Amino acid sequence: QVKLVESGGGLVQAGGSLRLSCAASGSIFSIASMGWYRQAPGKQRELVARIISGGMTNYADSVKGRFTISRDNAKITVYLQMNSLKPEDTAVYYCNIATIPYVYWGQGTQVTVSS
Repeated sequence: QVKLVESGGGLVQAGGSLRLSCAASGSIFSIASMGWYRQAPGKQRELVARIISGGMTNYADSVKGRFTISRDNAKITVYLQMNSLKPEDTAVYYCNIATIPYVYWGQGTQVTVSS
């Protein structure tokens, strides 16, 4: 059974940094992409950053230049380095691994940025 475990969330002041990690366990094959989504209260879940199998990355416009996604293929782990955090970055952050044909989600980790 595949399980994604996230870590690294927490409370930080505006302008600070956090690094999220998501480690996958179990048998995962044919990974198409690894990424991070977030959901703020009262809002829909949105893509934050994604890295596809070839190494290309996508970022939400709101985080470009501040967040960096990376991965360790050997460990099946994806990271999100978040710098210059803003209060509007406050949300539950979810790890996502998309394979053919399955999509896996982590349980979510809370990120709170105080002003």
